[in-house]
Amino acid sequence: MISDDVTDAPPLVYADSVDIPVLFRDGPAKRPFKQWRTARHQPWATPGAFPDKDGWYAPTTTWREIVKAATEVGRDVTPWLHQAPQLARGELVARISPLYAYLGIHDVTPRHPLPHTSGRRLTVNAVYEHGTERSAKSILGYRLGMTMAEWACRSLMGLGQTWHIEDGGPIPALENDFKDPVRTLPDLWGLHEAENAYWLIEAKGGNVRKNRLTEGWEQLKEGSKVLHAYAHRRVLCGASVQPQGDLFVTIDHDHHPGQPALQVKGKTAPTPSSAEDHLSESDNALLATARAQMLTYLALRSAPPSQLRAVGLPADRSTRRRRADGLTTPLERDEMTRGMRAAARTESPSDDEQARRNITRTIGLDDFLTYRIPGTELRLGMSRRLFAACDQLHSEDQAIAARTPGLRAEDQRIADEPADEEAEEQRRRTQRRVFREAQEEERELIQERLRDAYVDGADRQWRDLLPGQTEPSLDLDDHPDLLEAATPETYLALRRDDLPHHRR
Repeated sequence: MISDDVTDAPPLVYADSVDIPVLFRDGPAKRPFKQWRTARHQPWATPGAFPDKDGWYAPTTTWREIVKAATEVGRDVTPWLHQAPQLARGELVARISPLYAYLGIHDVTPRHPLPHTSGRRLTVNAVYEHGTERSAKSILGYRLGMTMAEWACRSLMGLGQTWHIEDGGPIPALENDFKDPVRTLPDLWGLHEAENAYWLIEAKGGNVRKNRLTEGWEQLKEGSKVLHAYAHRRVLCGASVQPQGDLFVTIDHDHHPGQPALQVKGKTAPTPSSAEDHLSESDNALLATARAQMLTYLALRSAPPSQLRAVGLPADRSTRRRRADGLTTPLERDEMTRGMRAAARTESPSDDEQARRNITRTIGLDDFLTYRIPGTELRLGMSRRLFAACDQLHSEDQAIAARTPGLRAEDQRIADEPADEEAEEQRRRTQRRVFREAQEEERELIQERLRDAYVDGADRQWRDLLPGQTEPSLDLDDHPDLLEAATPETYLALRRDDLPHHRR
């Protein structure tokens, strides 16, 4: 028997943690004016799953988790980066800079406080409130909407990797319907492993009112017309920010029964997980993870050698599996990582790079390649074997791009007059369709080659994976100014003083 005076230990509240008020309801409704402050919130008790009932919730997350969502959500632009991989850095900046520019953190005292919450929430800053023009607010609205939809669906509710609907729908036989330019479709789709059902997701952000949510609901209905025979959930995510108010999220939803999802084979995992938790046994998971990390891979691949460095992380991936409250594991209180790094510093000579690496492997550390994205204090990185898989996928995509007429910029003829915007968009849609169809036709062969690259990558040197570059230096030092986080195969870090401005 456990003594009555023994209680559950409170969860760790990290330095960049914030509470996000989230309202679940069964359809679009008026903006819940000020309810995000006065409502009695429920604790988030269904990690990795859709909640059992509607109402207000107050999950706690980290800024790192939100930034990771921002870097991974949206249309796949990598087919256009084959000849200019350095442009991946600019795309990463575009995805996160509006959040840094216009969001801040402030302390709150809720009317009905919950235990173990951080007591901090996101809000818009004074520049957004008083000095920003309408078009700039629209930019934040789009990025915020997509980011918070990704965060809510994946970090909170256990959805697998999301895909932009313009990159193709979930059912190959319905691809033409999903790419029909006449249809106004939702933004994203994903597969929820535990539900064995597809999710269609529409994201709205900014000063979100009922009329915009109603428009989003119509987009989801249009998606349901295409996917009607299959079990799916419609999720409308509204990320609302107003002057003098906290950021809050509304999730309007319904569920459609139907045939089970086509991609799921065998039994589903009994606990919430992510694709990275299954890379060793699932070729689908490996391909999905490599595809999702291509922007980071291209940024690493094109970085100046002097700006690359490797960091030590435990080779035991089980220490960084999906957590109840998100995909990333903050490392500042991870005693295993700190202890192994300290042991490696003690035993390894600083002037012999290969000797250091041999000792770190003996201790049980892997070295992840990292790079600070220019114009930010954000460091992104990945493991050696995931980098090798991404490198192979990049080669496969290059070969397909070379066979896709007009996809490469150098193949396009420059007209004397600008093309009609609608015609130009249709041309780009056609190029993407041809490119994706070729990828799908070669999927099994690509997966075999990715698996070989992933397995072989564990024993390759970084200088072999980065032709023409020297082995990056291995950083085993403690950096109190850095907030680090990791998943089984990826790394993210930012400086403490680079968090959104904290307003008291």
